[in-house]
Parts: sequence; C-alpha cells; structure tokens
Amino acid sequence: MKAKYLGLMGILLATVTVSAQTKTPAKTAYNGDRYNDYDRIHAVDGKKVEEIQMHRDGKVYKAELINDKMTELYVDGEKIPQADWAKHASAVTAIRVQLELNREQAKANAIQAKKNDEQSRLNDEQAKRNAEQAVRNDIQAKKNDEQQVRNAEQAKRNQEQDRLNEVQAKHNAEQAIRNDEQAKRNDEQNGVNREQAKRNAEQAKRNDQQAKLNAEQAAANERFMKEFTEDLVSDKIIPDANSLREFSLNKTEMVVNGVKQPDSVYKKYSEKYSKQSNGFTYSRDGIIQNN
Repeated sequence: MKAKYLGLMGILLATVTVSAQTKTPAKTAYNGDRYNDYDRIHAVDGKKVEEIQMHRDGKVYKAELINDKMTELYVDGEKIPQADWAKHASAVTAIRVQLELNREQAKANAIQAKKNDEQSRLNDEQAKRNAEQAVRNDIQAKKNDEQQVRNAEQAKRNQEQDRLNEVQAKHNAEQAIRNDEQAKRNDEQNGVNREQAKRNAEQAKRNDQQAKLNAEQAAANERFMKEFTEDLVSDKIIPDANSLREFSLNKTEMVVNGVKQPDSVYKKYSEKYSKQSNGFTYSRDGIIQNN
C-alpha cells in the first residue's frame, strides 16, 4: 500500500509544481465558477501552501499541499487517512490532468494580456511619433525655403569654383611632369629593391638550413640527456629523473646537483661521454651547453 501511494504522489507532484510564491495573500491559479473549483496558492511561514478543490463523478475532492507535497485529502468534506489515499488514485490523477490544463490556459491568458498591454503601449508611442512627425514636417518646409536661398548662393560660388578649377588644371599639368620624373626614379628604386629581395631570399635559405641544424642538435641533446639521466638513476647518483637539477662534466671533475662525484664516477662518465667531457653543463631550465 505504501509503495502504491508513493507512486501516486510522484505522478501528482510531477505536474502540480508551480513557481514559488513570495507574497502572503492567496493567489488563485484557477477558479471555475461553474463548479466552484479552485487552485489557491499562498505562503505561510515561508512555505508554499496550495489548496485544491475539484468536482469529479459527483464528488468534491479537496487537497492541501505544502511545498508541493500533499498533506491532506478530503472527499465530500470527509478527511481521507493517508493510508487510503491510493484508493482515490484515478480521481487524483484526473484532477492533476485538469489542473495542468487549467494552468496552461491561465498562462496563455496571462501571455495574451501582456501582449495586449504591449500593443496598447505601441499604439500610444505611434500616436506620439505621428504628432512629432507633423512638427518635423513643418520644420522641414521652413528648411526647404531656406535651402532655396542657399542654392542661389551656391550657384554663385560654383562660378567662382570654375575659375579656380582652370587654375588648378594648369597646376595639374605641371604636376604630371613632376610625376613622370618621379616614376623614373621609382623604376630605378625598384631595381635596387629586386636586388635586395634576391639577397633576402638567399638569407632565408641559409636560415632554413641553420634551423634544420638546430633541430638536429636539439634532438641529439635530448637523446644524450635521456641516456645520461638514466645512467645517473641506474648508478643511484639521483633517485629519479625528476631529481636532476644541474650538472657539469669537464676535463677535471663531474658535479651533479652541486655535489662533486668521486673520481671513479668521473672516470666512468668521462670515458663513456668522451665527446662531452671537454666541457658540458646542464641546468633545470633546459639549457645544455658545451664549454
């Protein structure tokens, strides 16, 4: 019986949930005058209290929910014990469906009311804009009259501009001669630029070759460091590869993490790494340098 009741409540509460009310006065989500059905929501001591009444099959069902959890159920005014709620499962489910439909309609009504208010506001704004446009039209008519006066003045200025244009045409012809001379100098400079571009291309080629050599050296350094570090760990000079902070190997000594190594260690490593024993240093920042 308890499992059946919990299942019924899960179905009911899954759709009865509405936005939490913050005001104390009761708010009717739905009220059908024909059957005096209602769904009222209000707050009590910070909790959402919902009172529901619905007619079905000649009976009056009334329920109370606190924070979306049903706490009381009445049928024709008779309080139903919690243990018997499941007996009214079909009625409660039907009520839940009807409530959901009612709330959807209430939501649609609220949306339409909002649209109506928005349209009214838009109408008022349009009327205001129309009045403002009438004022602007009057102002524009005055501006048009003023523009005609300015047009006459502009015609006079245009005649003066024509005279100035003739003078400018003469200057332009003189400038064209100077431009030709500049074009000749530009051609000469382009020849110089082409020679520089050729030298730049040759330098870029040398740069690519150097980059390739650098990459090969970096790979060789990485292989050496891996092998060298593995030897240090194998000889228990350092506990692991991450412990290596710095070392140096030269013609007289070998120092690892600031500690000078015994002659026997120095001899072993200088013989194995004879190419580097003339002078080689490493630090944690990744710098590898042959002295």
